[in-house]
Amino acid sequence: ATVTAVSSCHLHGTAQYCEAGTAEYLISGTVTASSYTGCHLHDGQTLCLAPTGEVQIILAAETSHSITHASPTGAVTAVSSCHLHESSVYCMAGTTEYVVHVPATGTVDVPPAFTGCHVHDAETVCLAPNGDEVEISLAAEEEEHDEHDEETAGSDGVSCHFHAGVEHCTGGNGEQVKTCNKVDRDYNIGLRVGLLFVIMATSSIGVFTPIFAWKFVSPNSYVFTVLRQFGTGIIIATAFVHLFTHATLMFANECLGELAFEGTAAAILMAGLFLSFLVEYLGIRLVQWHGAKSAAANLESPGAVSKASHASPEMVNIAVLEAGVIFHSLLIGLTLVVAGDSTFITLFVVILFHQMFEGIALGTRIAALGQPRSADSAAHPHGHGLGHHGHFHEPKQSMPTTLAEELGAASDHQRVHAHAHDHSHAAHPRRPSAAEESDSTSQPSDACVKGHGVSMRRKLLLAAAFALVTPVGMAIGIGVLKNFNGNDPSTIVAIGTLDALSAGILVWVGVVEMWAHDWMLGGEMTTAGPLRTVLGMIGLVTGLTLMSLLGKWA
Repeated sequence: ATVTAVSSCHLHGTAQYCEAGTAEYLISGTVTASSYTGCHLHDGQTLCLAPTGEVQIILAAETSHSITHASPTGAVTAVSSCHLHESSVYCMAGTTEYVVHVPATGTVDVPPAFTGCHVHDAETVCLAPNGDEVEISLAAEEEEHDEHDEETAGSDGVSCHFHAGVEHCTGGNGEQVKTCNKVDRDYNIGLRVGLLFVIMATSSIGVFTPIFAWKFVSPNSYVFTVLRQFGTGIIIATAFVHLFTHATLMFANECLGELAFEGTAAAILMAGLFLSFLVEYLGIRLVQWHGAKSAAANLESPGAVSKASHASPEMVNIAVLEAGVIFHSLLIGLTLVVAGDSTFITLFVVILFHQMFEGIALGTRIAALGQPRSADSAAHPHGHGLGHHGHFHEPKQSMPTTLAEELGAASDHQRVHAHAHDHSHAAHPRRPSAAEESDSTSQPSDACVKGHGVSMRRKLLLAAAFALVTPVGMAIGIGVLKNFNGNDPSTIVAIGTLDALSAGILVWVGVVEMWAHDWMLGGEMTTAGPLRTVLGMIGLVTGLTLMSLLGKWA
């Protein structure tokens, strides 16, 4: 039959198609119009009249496009009563619901209807009010497809875990829907309250055991060497694998938006590192000033000066270490409680080991505070850094190997200088007798015997602070459990900042005060024998490995 006109013209990409009854025609050329009339045959070609002249039309079935107007539910020409379901647009054609594949959000108006529907390349296509083509499909087919995707994702396995109260899911075939709203969960409050005391007991065992064991086991034993180096590995792994990783995740959270400075977590870590250095440097300079002042005022009491000079730098070091540990232990208690019940037990077991290991690390350093210097290490003069007892017997002149000894040496120098100045009028000072010399070199000084004056009460208070801080964090978490939203931007910033700051503090303490000092800057491992060196290295690597492994779950 001769075609006299075509209408319902629309675009497929850059090509225009029009309809004549149930047949679809391709409009040749670049002219576009809503309809073409006066169609006629000319030299075997069908030509129609456009506003600007004649155009050729070609039956679409004769081109590379495959067109059909049959569908399982009959020919659909339009869909209406369009509305949103979450982020998808649904429309009705009679009693059948269709999904319209068009991006939509709650802030954009949904068109009330789509018209000019037709089948093209086995897909049903309709025209939006603005002339764009959109694909529609039966809603029942989409639901079956979604269910299949969910089953496939489930079979592939989705692993979800919590970081600072924020649920992170990985795995599966599809992207997980991200929500920044508070997720309501049913929490087992009684279980959390009961396990609070278990955490307290475990932390106490870890931190108090080395302090009390010090009275029964020699501080020079291989056991304490292994424990000290194990603790060093624990502190370093905690800083990098746990705290810095968590801080990076916090600042990469989608709910926080895109950061103007991507290195935020690393910059805050550097700030914690610098603050640790600054606090320790100023504290030690203060001790240095106080030691010099005491030396000048107490020329005849060098023992008192030695105690202050040695004990105070150690206390500054321990204070910096405990600050970093307490900051992140508080966060550990909070994040444990707000984790969902699905992962709570797993996370609890991991944190139980975490607290035990970290308690040992801190306890061995606290236990060594103010311990008497051993007189049996005269052949190997060396000193211990953070929380270490020191050995320094000086049968002949040598350089001080710790900052505490350097301060003591400075005070002794000022005392000797002042003494020499006061007695400069004596042409021939009295030379000590051989008996006096023998006594001075064979017997340790009062300072060596009595130690540095750090009381057991102070040690127990330092240890108790660690044992209690994680349960306090858990108690806070239980109190805010119903209102806590780990995806709230202010919460993300607060937790990320504290994590990164704590990481910086522990990097300084672990790498500088423990690792470098013990092994290279005059600490116990600097001149250790082969067996002690091997055991210390095993302890160090074991601490690094175990705490890094725990980072997989916490």
